[in-house]
Amino acid sequence: MLVAAFMFAGMGVLVKLGAVYFTGTELVFYRSVLGVWMTYLIIHHYHSTVRTKYWKVHCWRGFTGLISLLLFFYCLIELPLATAMSLNYTWPLFLALFSTLILREHLHWSLVFTVILGFIGVILLLRPVFHEDYWMASLAGLASGFFAAIAYLNVKQLGNLGESEWHVVFYFTLICTLCTGAWLLLTTFNPITLDNIFILIGLGFTATLAQLAMTRAYRMGATLVVSSLGYSTVLFAGLWGMFFWNEVLPPIAWLGMGLIVLGGSLSGIISVKHTTISVENDHK
Repeated sequence: MLVAAFMFAGMGVLVKLGAVYFTGTELVFYRSVLGVWMTYLIIHHYHSTVRTKYWKVHCWRGFTGLISLLLFFYCLIELPLATAMSLNYTWPLFLALFSTLILREHLHWSLVFTVILGFIGVILLLRPVFHEDYWMASLAGLASGFFAAIAYLNVKQLGNLGESEWHVVFYFTLICTLCTGAWLLLTTFNPITLDNIFILIGLGFTATLAQLAMTRAYRMGATLVVSSLGYSTVLFAGLWGMFFWNEVLPPIAWLGMGLIVLGGSLSGIISVKHTTISVENDHK
């Protein structure tokens, strides 16, 4: 998960660099094309097939993930890197809400507290940079976290069904490629030159390696540990932002980011704790 976090932060850097030459939709397309190619070669190398019995779940994961990715890339282009990453990482807070509202799990007030804590962090994070021009980008960042939470539910479901990380990433990138490619055929492509081709290659590799590492981490590791380590993306993004663009956020913004991380981590701890208790009671 640490590898995934570092790669996701690197992907964010390349998205901001690539925005000079390409639209957000184009960046999603090129990121996905390289992902399809890489995962297909790996699956073929192991003499496996890309066929799956769970195409409906893959479609849900693909479409919700694509919406989240498009919103996230837009947010990355418009906002400071660490701010955009933090807004996207509100997905554990939305996941806690989904567990209660959609999955009909028992309402735990401690879980409500962590959600409120996280969203107070969002307010503190946005207040120092919340100019009028940031309304749409900030809402897009929150929406990307919302759809990422739905995609996360699908990833966990596919892992429980025994799907490998290769297949999960392959179908996700395939759906992203087909959808964004169809849209771009109806609009326009910006030219690829020697000045920007390496940005696209780097974007594809970092994004695909991050997806593979993240999917492997959630499938093989303890959810609580993996989720907590995932928040190191925000730290990496903050360091990259200071290094490349001198994005020095005020202390209140870092406090907000800390509350988002704390709220998300605590929601994971509480969810795992109550799930364990529920399983134990079922066995009695």
